[in-house]
Amino acid sequence: MKGKITLSTDKNKLDIVFLHSFLSKTYWAKGRTLEQMKVLVENSLNFGVYLDDVQIGYARLVTDYAQFAYLMDVFITEEHRGKGYSKLLMDFIVNHPELNEVKIWRLASSDAQKLYEQFGFKPLKNPEKLMELIK
Repeated sequence: MKGKITLSTDKNKLDIVFLHSFLSKTYWAKGRTLEQMKVLVENSLNFGVYLDDVQIGYARLVTDYAQFAYLMDVFITEEHRGKGYSKLLMDFIVNHPELNEVKIWRLASSDAQKLYEQFGFKPLKNPEKLMELIK
């Protein structure tokens, strides 16, 4: 890994325009507006990944800090993938001191199961019990 990598939950360090530009082109957040991105950041626990103080990655968590956490919008930019940054990010998230009491962690992914499995995530035991409402 070249350069200085840092991880932070400081919302003020986030590059919202960068986040919106990247995420609005992904399969899971296609079409997300900049205004929506601002609301999502404001109401989530955010994790920024920075290389020499330039943001190269992100994840956010919606949580009650005691029982449940839902991980979303996890990414490292294409040019920085394969360098271990996503593993650093996931380790930082699952071991974050504010989240020590969280019992149930969930996420949805179409393409990164191998990464998440390294941190204890598994397919749902009883997916038939989960329900959703999509408006």
